[in-house]
Amino acid sequence: MSSDMETHKRTAARRAADMVQSGMVVGLGTGSTATYMIERLGERVAEGLHIVGIPTSEDSARKAQKAGIPLTDFAAHRRIDIAIDGADEVQRGPLNLIKGLGGALLREKIVAQAAKKFVVIVDGSKPVDHLGERAPVPVEVISFGWECTAERLSACGAKGVKPRTDRDGNLFVSDNGNMILDCTFGPIEDPEELARQIDAIVGVVEHGMFLNMASEVLVATEQGVERWEP
Repeated sequence: MSSDMETHKRTAARRAADMVQSGMVVGLGTGSTATYMIERLGERVAEGLHIVGIPTSEDSARKAQKAGIPLTDFAAHRRIDIAIDGADEVQRGPLNLIKGLGGALLREKIVAQAAKKFVVIVDGSKPVDHLGERAPVPVEVISFGWECTAERLSACGAKGVKPRTDRDGNLFVSDNGNMILDCTFGPIEDPEELARQIDAIVGVVEHGMFLNMASEVLVATEQGVERWEP
């Protein structure tokens, strides 16, 4: 990625962080773009911003603690004022998303669903006309019987279903102790129907299609930052 695009991603992430107001409960996303947002929130906390954060991964929790952001959980707060996160694809128009290439899709979706406002930050390579054009759909599954679950995902139309591995070639394990199957569908004509089919498979914990959830998307382009609404 060009240094210019990285600069725009950082600008978009910082702009999203500047939407946060004192007194808010903030959902802290996971990934490279969300890291910039966490850094900026840490700066604002040092300047006197009073917030608490609910992280979407152990990695984001560590980064938030390092940045000086006080953390909380759903036992103390059932609702989140604003959640800010990245995405792997954004569908132009409805702003449906594919998320989870960072491995945190389940907690990300719990946080997004609990948020009054869900702000998504992406670079200019992420918008698509149809979900699945470039990114696979990550599906978090329990490890028991995953081979059967993978067969059923193939029956939903996946052209390839691949267990995710880590850098050492071992099976990836999510923060929740589950596996992730990366499912290549190609362009998805009816995401809602596909989501219904995947949700009906026993062994599936959650999938990475975030449908009708984004409140707004900040798109970092070479020209600057664009703000999209559904």
